Amino acid sequence: MTTYQEYKAKIAELENLAESARKNEVTQAKEKIFTIMREYGLTVADLGGVAKVKTSKPRAPVPTKYRDDTTGETWTGRGRAPKWLEGKNKDDYLIK
Repeated sequence: MTTYQEYKAKIAELENLAESARKNEVTQAKEKIFTIMREYGLTVADLGGVAKVKTSKPRAPVPTKYRDDTTGETWTGRGRAPKWLEGKNKDDYLIK
């Protein structure tokens, strides 16, 4: 009967073999690509380039600038003004 440790050893051996095979296949694929590119005079730019991945930082929360003391509603001052502030002077609700 095969033990757990023997299975783990086999798994490790197979993972090493798989990684080795992958490296060989990638190397062969690169060689084929370079051969074709040289044959047709292609550059990386001719392949259409790589789309840049836009990375965005998480935005920090914006502090509240306005508060209606009677209802407790707040607004940061960004975006569309809330309904409770329509027709009113924003400066009266400014947090000081």
